[in-house]
Amino acid sequence: MAESKKIVLTSEGYAKIQEELEHLKVVRRKEVAQKINEARSQGDLSENAEYDAAKEEQAEIEARIVELDNMIRNAEVIAEDELNSGHVSLGNTVKLFDEEFQEDVTYSIVGSAEADPEQGRISNESPLGTALIGHVIGDIVEVNAPDGVITFKILDIM
Repeated sequence: MAESKKIVLTSEGYAKIQEELEHLKVVRRKEVAQKINEARSQGDLSENAEYDAAKEEQAEIEARIVELDNMIRNAEVIAEDELNSGHVSLGNTVKLFDEEFQEDVTYSIVGSAEADPEQGRISNESPLGTALIGHVIGDIVEVNAPDGVITFKILDIM
């Protein structure tokens, strides 16, 4: 069996995954088991849509549990002392000046498992995340994007 890829997480992200896993195991499993029992009590399972839906929901929950277990098993949590090195690294929040739109933007650099661009959380593996890693305040960073090169100036690293 091949070695699984390490999943880089912030301590916050790791805690959220543990919380979701616990919720699925303790709460959701019981809820779905109850739905399956209720559907079974209705008689013929071959034409029971509620039973089929509950079994499908159970399969989805079990698949997510396996996925979260694997994430936790392969997690590499970023140490807090790595965040204040003066260089952009995973786990930092970075304030940038977007030269194209002439505006300040702020992004948190997180592992791909935690990325949510709509919430300002970009992956360290994304073009912008990759370009920012290792730079310091005042650096100009160019990012190759589908629309061309985008230029940012690093204003602050938090």
